[in-house]
Amino acid sequence: MQTLANFGDGGGPGPWILFLPLIWALVIGGAVVLLRRTVWSGRRGGGPWRRPAVENDSPIAVLGHRFASGEIDEDEYWRRLSVLNEEFGRSAKGGGA
Repeated sequence: MQTLANFGDGGGPGPWILFLPLIWALVIGGAVVLLRRTVWSGRRGGGPWRRPAVENDSPIAVLGHRFASGEIDEDEYWRRLSVLNEEFGRSAKGGGA
C-alpha cells in the first residue's frame, strides 16, 4: 500500500508533503491579518493613522461646541456654519472648482 509519506523506497513525495497545507494556511492567515490591519480597518474608521473628520480645534468644531454650550442659538449656528463651509470649499450646492 502506498501512502503520501512512503519515502522508504523512494516512490512517494516524502513526509514534507504534509507541511504544504500548513504553509498555505500560514500564507492565507498572514494575508488576512495584513488586510485587517490596513485596508479593512480604514472602512470602519479605525486605525491610529487616520485623522478625524473634524479636528477639535477647527473652526467648525469650535462652532459646534459653542452651539452645544448654549452660547449661540440655532439660527446663528446654521448661518455661521454655511459661511465656514463656503470658506473651506464645501459649499452646499456641491459645485467644484
